[in-house]
Amino acid sequence: MQVKCALCDIIDSLEDESFQAKRLRNRRLNLYICNQCYKRIEKRTKERHATGNFNLYKEKIEKDELI
Repeated sequence: MQVKCALCDIIDSLEDESFQAKRLRNRRLNLYICNQCYKRIEKRTKERHATGNFNLYKEKIEKDELI
């Protein structure tokens, strides 16, 4: 299966029977990101997280008073 990285437009090939290829076929909204781009994003995310200015916001859940 031929896939194209969403960030750098490099064309890679995946095995047709691989888990990632199956996920891309069945869920059209998932984007393929090559290993180089994935590692670059991971590195920069860890750098931002280390600065202390990186926040992950959780969804606020309202408790039902009747339950």
